[in-house]
Amino acid sequence: MSDLVVTNNLPQVKIGVVAVSRDCFPESLSVNRRKALIAAYAAKYGSEGVYECPVCIVESELHMVQALENIKEAGCNALCVYLGNFGPEISETLLAKHFDGPVMFIAAAEESQGNLTSGRGDAYCGMLNASYNLKLRGVKAYIPEYPVGTAQECADMLHGFLPIARAIIGLSGLKIISFGPRPLNFLACNAPIQQLYNLGVEIEENSELDLFEAFNKHEGDTRIPAKIKEMEAELGEGNLKPEVLPKLAQYELTLLDWIEAHRGYRKYVAIAGKCWPAFQTQFGFVPCYVNSRLTGMGIPVSCEVDIYGALSEFIGTCVSGDVVTLLDINNSVPKDMFEESIKDKFGYGHQETFMGFHCGNTCSRKLSACSMKYQMIMARTLPEEVTQGTLEGDILPGDITFYRLQSTADCKLRAYIAQGEVLPVATKSFGGIGVFAIPEMGRFYRHVLIEKNYPHHGAVAFGHFGKELFEVFKYIGVPVEDLNFNQPKGMMYPTENPFV
Repeated sequence: MSDLVVTNNLPQVKIGVVAVSRDCFPESLSVNRRKALIAAYAAKYGSEGVYECPVCIVESELHMVQALENIKEAGCNALCVYLGNFGPEISETLLAKHFDGPVMFIAAAEESQGNLTSGRGDAYCGMLNASYNLKLRGVKAYIPEYPVGTAQECADMLHGFLPIARAIIGLSGLKIISFGPRPLNFLACNAPIQQLYNLGVEIEENSELDLFEAFNKHEGDTRIPAKIKEMEAELGEGNLKPEVLPKLAQYELTLLDWIEAHRGYRKYVAIAGKCWPAFQTQFGFVPCYVNSRLTGMGIPVSCEVDIYGALSEFIGTCVSGDVVTLLDINNSVPKDMFEESIKDKFGYGHQETFMGFHCGNTCSRKLSACSMKYQMIMARTLPEEVTQGTLEGDILPGDITFYRLQSTADCKLRAYIAQGEVLPVATKSFGGIGVFAIPEMGRFYRHVLIEKNYPHHGAVAFGHFGKELFEVFKYIGVPVEDLNFNQPKGMMYPTENPFV
């Protein structure tokens, strides 16, 4: 985990490693290779999060039952089926079928040319049969890009499975709590809920009037002064609107209490919140800063009742173990800014740059500096005092992954992933904002974001997590043809004009 304030809104993953063996191969191959794998993992990553199933090497259906019971008793919520040799295609796939959680298959490489008679395991071949049987039984499993390796290489694969497993486990225990219908003219954030249920996600949709009632009941809450002190400590010299902190503290307590009262049987929560147009005039502030604080606690909050935005944020939080944010893919970089601050300095063309922006929902720890201000766009038509509560500042430079999981209007899952960076360039603008650069962004913008009808909101993970997100989206059922990425130069999109 990174710098999340709390982690109880994220799954703790424990992977049970079960070695399998075909009965016409020496069982000792699987035993010794499993021990070597566990030792290699412990040496590089420590022993936390991985459990070695000691009861048996799975050769039969009865062994499968014994192993399954053992890893369940050990509290494992993810499974690694390790082919120490060719492996029993029926028993190993039944193990995956009956395990309730994410599953990975990997296989042992041969160790030495000096032992290719009695010491040859043929797991390279066995992996083919395993994948064939998984398909026959309709069982999902994560298989790494090259799933056959030495003990050290398999240890790396096992470690790479952790964030993928964390996201899949998280989705199975997630409830998204939303407040209010989407604002007028925000049809782009429409959210058919059928795919949420298909993913195992629960949704609780509430009126913003319900939220307003709960907020009013928190007036005079004895915890407000302590919450104000937390906010003052976080904002420091950026606390430019101290008069609004009591209301923001009251609102934060309202949301935290609502989560505990409404999570029900679900372990994890994300919020899709209302923030305009009536919110400001009735609550007397905007919720951006509070949204940023909850996201910093590992409880993602999306703006403008963007349900799939909240879902995307939660997945990114699970994968990265870090704070995420939700931004508008907002505006082009002015040509004079590009010429002065970017051209010939970072290796990007003008169309590969853009600005990602939102009013003030990005966690303070992901901003170069921050200030509590009013929402300038809203203040054009409303009294300034009811638009206070944004957290403004330039987003920290560094690697990012822009991504989104979305259901189309006809309830089909699709997703995009694009890796890039936030450039160390002053935005000279307002809100939570950064100058982003993504290779071939112009083509990606036209032939994915526009062509595939994605909304303007994108989730942002701070780091390069394209590999993990790609595997998560595949695992949960996004068709490969609808899993889009920023294709490199020379790799054409289906709708791209070849004569341009």
